[in-house]
Amino acid sequence: MNPLTELLRQPGATLLDVRTLSEFQDGHAPGAVHIPVEELSYRTDELRTCSTPIIVYCKSGGRSRMAQHILEQDGFSEVHNGGGLGDVLAALG
Repeated sequence: MNPLTELLRQPGATLLDVRTLSEFQDGHAPGAVHIPVEELSYRTDELRTCSTPIIVYCKSGGRSRMAQHILEQDGFSEVHNGGGLGDVLAALG
């Protein structure tokens, strides 16, 4: 089984979309939390009550990699780069 699929199947897994608002409005994974990567460093408190793991995604994986680093630097321990929206949607089936 795909490791991303396994993460997404964990009870309470949180999906975090770090794309722009217009990208998010054009389509996103069901139930995703939206915080653009440009705002993430000062909005991490919004994620403190979210269940883990936190799976971050964007369009292709670059911004989600940056977001993963921001969250890890802020003390989040179970953060995973889900890659792009297409990867997440494919893993969700």
